[in-house]
Amino acid sequence: MLSISISVSLISAAIAFGLGLTLPLVQFEKFYFFSETPSLIQLVTGLWIEGNNAIATLVVVFSILFPLLKMVIVFNTAVDQRAREFPRWISYLAKWSMMDVLLVALVIFGAKTSGVATAIAQPGIWFYAAAAILSVIAAELLKFRSLREQDV
Repeated sequence: MLSISISVSLISAAIAFGLGLTLPLVQFEKFYFFSETPSLIQLVTGLWIEGNNAIATLVVVFSILFPLLKMVIVFNTAVDQRAREFPRWISYLAKWSMMDVLLVALVIFGAKTSGVATAIAQPGIWFYAAAAILSVIAAELLKFRSLREQDV
């Protein structure tokens, strides 16, 4: 049962992560006529094109590469029979898992309170958050499995 829970969490996290990257994160409406619904990939591309390379790089590292690296490590630990012990250092990557969700929430709050634009959360942010939560669940289940196997 534990292996099934880990598998379902990992597969669901991977699917949700892909959807979180490609679906719109937030919808901005300005003056009732203009509307934008960028995805995370579109935001990074837009930042890069506009010359904000440092910010684009930070977003790629913390919002795409860290979560992806964490999922790959958790997946490898779940599949590899030789990997008996769960890597302890992965908790450092896990600390950044919800950073992007927090930033988008702050942008939505700022846009709503400024009166300049209306911001509405879109499915991409929910899938991205689900991917972060599901990968944490899978990692915790793997830690539990690792501890249980050590006791045996």
